[in-house]
Amino acid sequence: MAASESSRYLARSLPRALAPSARPQTLCWRRNVSDQASTRSPSAELSELESTDLASTNAPSELVQSYDPIARARGRKTKLPRSRYQFRSPKYYRGPLHPHQPPPPSDPSSRLYVPGPFSLPRVEQTWQSTVASDILTLLYVHNPPGFKPPVKAPRLRSWDDSSPYHKNRNLRGPRGGDVLRLLRKPIDFNNIPRLERITIHSYVNMATENSSWLHAAGIAVQAISNVRVQTFKSRTSVQKWGIIPGRDTVACKADLYGENMMHFFGKLVDIVLPRIKDWQGVKGSSGDSSGNITFGLDPEHVALFPEIEINYDMYPPKMIPGCHITIHTSARTDKDARLLLSALGIPFYGKIVH
Repeated sequence: MAASESSRYLARSLPRALAPSARPQTLCWRRNVSDQASTRSPSAELSELESTDLASTNAPSELVQSYDPIARARGRKTKLPRSRYQFRSPKYYRGPLHPHQPPPPSDPSSRLYVPGPFSLPRVEQTWQSTVASDILTLLYVHNPPGFKPPVKAPRLRSWDDSSPYHKNRNLRGPRGGDVLRLLRKPIDFNNIPRLERITIHSYVNMATENSSWLHAAGIAVQAISNVRVQTFKSRTSVQKWGIIPGRDTVACKADLYGENMMHFFGKLVDIVLPRIKDWQGVKGSSGDSSGNITFGLDPEHVALFPEIEINYDMYPPKMIPGCHITIHTSARTDKDARLLLSALGIPFYGKIVH
């Protein structure tokens, strides 16, 4: 059976091999080049590449006038399908192991991309040129080769099993309170403290009697921050002011990032705070133990901002609000946050609470 198949294959292949070839069997020293390439003139090749037929053709005027792509696009009822080759950033981040990863926020195709910065504020220049290097020098901790840090005690304390109720019980917090402070990593060039966000919050207790107080406060906060404010309703009741939680809108807030934050901080340090009479500075006990410092400004202090001072007649003097300013930093402790703000121009007084 195998011999018959092999004979049949040879019978098919022999006529194909013995057939004369139409191509002349000559020795060719050129590879991947046509035999007629050397005989053609350069002008003939250019004439094939650069044709003048398109320049000489004239389209009918009716066809030219009827071509209106804008009207055609407006008259289309359904949108054209998006290109299959166009990159579309994933809408949700589904973890580091997902095959489709969103681009970094610095990529223009990212959904989180924010263009800018368009200017370099003085506060940012000061931080980059002076403050960052000084903080890195002050907080530098040198560990010689072979140094082994001492063993730290556990943050949560276990029970002593002196009572049968201690068994299978959750661990206790540290002595002095149940709140665990954030762990502080050594300061290096990667985690130098810097400004992250500034929050301006104004509570208007007269807004329950007349909403114009809240409007004036929102306009003032928006003027000094260059950010559209958000309004909030009261969460707690204040009996003497007649405030009921969830009913009365009594507060406005503005969150500042990036350039708006730097410009506001520069105005605050260079213009407003130096003009406050008998101002000692920010209390050394201020802070939330996580690197965020809060202090308040009275209505007469808010009126010192240039945006309000130059248009002072536009604001009713009694309706200019006071505000609380919270400076959020990347520091993990209040000590590092105070060091950063002191270097940027905000003084502290009183007992320093670490």
